[in-house]
Amino acid sequence: MKRARRLFCCFDLSQSFRQCFFHNCPRQVAAVRYTRPSIAPKPTIDIRHIRNAPGLYEQNCIARNYKQQSKNSWRILELHDKLQLQQRHSRNLRERNNVLRRQLANPATRQDPALLEQAKQLKAELAEIDAQDKQMNDEIEELALALPNLSSLDTPEGDEPSVREYLNDHPDRNPTPSDRVWRNHVHVGSELDMLDFTASATTSGWGWYFLKNEAALLEQALIQYALSIAMKRGWKVVSPPSIVYSHIAHACGFQPRDQNDEQQIYAITQPEKDKNKPALCLAGTAEIPFAGMKANTVIEEADLPLKIIGASRCYRAEAGARGIDTKGLYRVHEFTKVEMFAWTMPDNVGDDHFSEPTHSSSEALFDDMVAIQKEILQNLGLHCRVLEMPTTELGASATRKIDIEAFFPSRREKDEGWGEVTSASICTDYQTRRLATRVKTEKFGRKHEWPHTVNGTALAVPRVLAAIMEAGWEESTKSMIIPEVLRPFMGGLERIERSSRISIQ
Repeated sequence: MKRARRLFCCFDLSQSFRQCFFHNCPRQVAAVRYTRPSIAPKPTIDIRHIRNAPGLYEQNCIARNYKQQSKNSWRILELHDKLQLQQRHSRNLRERNNVLRRQLANPATRQDPALLEQAKQLKAELAEIDAQDKQMNDEIEELALALPNLSSLDTPEGDEPSVREYLNDHPDRNPTPSDRVWRNHVHVGSELDMLDFTASATTSGWGWYFLKNEAALLEQALIQYALSIAMKRGWKVVSPPSIVYSHIAHACGFQPRDQNDEQQIYAITQPEKDKNKPALCLAGTAEIPFAGMKANTVIEEADLPLKIIGASRCYRAEAGARGIDTKGLYRVHEFTKVEMFAWTMPDNVGDDHFSEPTHSSSEALFDDMVAIQKEILQNLGLHCRVLEMPTTELGASATRKIDIEAFFPSRREKDEGWGEVTSASICTDYQTRRLATRVKTEKFGRKHEWPHTVNGTALAVPRVLAAIMEAGWEESTKSMIIPEVLRPFMGGLERIERSSRISIQ
């Protein structure tokens, strides 16, 4: 399997070509401004690689629909050239300044007015140069941080994913026209009194929901089942917080707004007395607090891979445009998710970290995550397809992404019934470089390197619950079959029938 990143061609540019490019091409630099608080981890981006391959980063941005950032690498190169010229100029000034300091230290020339005036002018000029250097270095860092991760060679370029495989047989290839009505989980939830969207609209607004009766129990059963599968494979359970610092979310690749300027995460308004404290937000996924667990720390090589899993509440500010996606549980603002996260050894170390690895520990762990996802969904009896996602579907941090979509009978009018239920991503060193997470490698004398991170959804409760409700509904009996693997967590209950219990009114 190819594991190298797309187009690993590093090249240098002649000075004349650089001047030609920057003279003729308009600057198209990311306009996003982000103020990082002093307590935030100090990011360390490989600026040299960006300077050596600006075309690679431009092409990567265009392929991933980061057009606003596509010229960042060329601007970085331009600023670097300016810094080099300015530093050569300042070196001469500093040498002259040292000579003046020695002359002023001599009692015979200490009060020379001409020397004092020269020293004053040099001090002011050097202070101005230092300020310009800092400004350019800050801009270089800001531009580099805005660039998305480089895409894997396994990632299809464009908009279309590639289908890797299918799970379980298709439940109904020849549906009746009423499928989209009576197999819809909103209909099922109403018939069995398990969902309440009217009450949630009153308490919270559109995009929230109440799970009632067996649906609330199924949520807990799904959590326990997903945890049990992962724990058998050596994953350790962690319960994360739901509120995180905004700079931690930013370092993980989650921006306040996406490429379409739609709000992604909920910011928390703090009281006036706390306005100078670091900003807080609600975590859109446990990936954020999990990644932040090892910020500003050094992990021992013997402790890798470090694999954790946990259930958490997740919050998404933008739940999509009104339509089929927004009816019911498919796209909501708050939901429970069981998330896997892991740190692994880097595929390569030192200056070779962009070259093709002979063995990839992150790929192996990624495969294990996908295997866990497949086992869970297959055992739940859901018909699914496994997709290698294209470049335009990758988040900022991912180099590769696999989604699994389940078949929803009610969604035949959209995407032929398919809907995403799990996702897994390899993020290489994108997050650890921004969170200052290091690992001591024995191979190079306990040198510090950047571990890779991998994350994946073990189970997103609302969507999987919706898929189970639609797959298990029997219109003739007005009942829903519970997947066999969940029955031990449901007190042995095999079927849900409204007439068999007292409902909450």
